[in-house]
Amino acid sequence: MTLGGNPPAKPGSAVVPPALSNVRFTIADFNAVPAHSRGRKRQSTSGRDARAPSPLAKTMRLGVVADTHGYFDPCLREMLAGVDAILHGGDVGSPEILDELRQIAPVHAVRGNVDSPELNLPLSLTLNLTWLQVEIVHILSVPQSDLGKWAGLASRKGKPPQRRERFLKTFSESTGAVVFGHSHAPCLVNLGGILFFNPGSAGKKRFSLPRTCGLLEIFPDHLQATIKPLERYNGKLPERIRLEFDE
Repeated sequence: MTLGGNPPAKPGSAVVPPALSNVRFTIADFNAVPAHSRGRKRQSTSGRDARAPSPLAKTMRLGVVADTHGYFDPCLREMLAGVDAILHGGDVGSPEILDELRQIAPVHAVRGNVDSPELNLPLSLTLNLTWLQVEIVHILSVPQSDLGKWAGLASRKGKPPQRRERFLKTFSESTGAVVFGHSHAPCLVNLGGILFFNPGSAGKKRFSLPRTCGLLEIFPDHLQATIKPLERYNGKLPERIRLEFDE
């Protein structure tokens, strides 16, 4: 993934779907924020609880959670202490969950397939966060298992599968990371220079799946993503992943 060019991002107008007409969105202006190299100039940030980072900040730390389903794990207070913001990948469950998370940091959340429209959450969000544009959506348009398969093909010679290319084109050319949920299975995959980040479920235990959250750290020259267990788990979790920003 490559960063280049640094015209200031200009404030814009948030497009609010009719169902979200009573939700107030904030447009933040980040001065001299580099654009992502996938070819399109960064768009203005829109989202709930948007907060512009200091232009002098060298690192941004984001907590990443999903699939809480109405359960707030007290461990999240310690696990996510000190983060600049929290990204929630949907299936929040109740307003109280958002209230608890906001006691830790500002929250950017999307609506999951079992969330009530009364939560007034958008189905997707696009955020410009310092050196990285992030999209948040609850359910991807392809099975999560396909991400790993396609990533495994990346090191081989030959033309990438057309289905993979069509999937990647569903995201903005400026996007460097996609946060999602739904499967309850944590996932960290670099696909086509985009980080796909499912933090797993922070809700109550389901089957043999681990209970997890995540941490996304954004630096001037790279990003780093980590899956963090919320309880003891003897299985294998996705390894920490690091993506460099090419000059």
